[in-house]
Amino acid sequence: MSDLYEKLKDDLLRFAKSIARHEQEALDLIQDAMVKSLNEPNLLSLPVYKQRAWFFRVMKNRLIDDRRKEQRLTQWEEDFDFSIQEAGVSHLEVTELLARLPQELSDLIFKKYWLGLSSQEIGEQLKIPASTVRYKLHLAIKRLRTILEEEK
Repeated sequence: MSDLYEKLKDDLLRFAKSIARHEQEALDLIQDAMVKSLNEPNLLSLPVYKQRAWFFRVMKNRLIDDRRKEQRLTQWEEDFDFSIQEAGVSHLEVTELLARLPQELSDLIFKKYWLGLSSQEIGEQLKIPASTVRYKLHLAIKRLRTILEEEK
């Protein structure tokens, strides 16, 4: 397999860089394709041009999957975005509002909107799935909105 990589590495890197946003993403695409190639026993028996095409297709499909997943997560998180400006409250008032939430939800809001962490990063810190983080953020924002409406 290392011979195959050595034979194709220049072409793979050039292609990956042409479709990726940055070099690290390109290197990740190549790595993922190489790992996937380990499960393809017939790949070594193909001619070089078909091997190259196989790698290109795998990298392109992986990039498409990643972008779709990223788009879904971004859209989902934007649906529940909570803006301090929209709420019309100061930072001090937001601090007071957060104090009215359970500590767990308050911490999630703080990590998401003040520290700028993604739901994936928060989930890794708390050792819970990112989907659970997003759900709890949704609940926290819903409670904050309810509190704000009651005060008006």
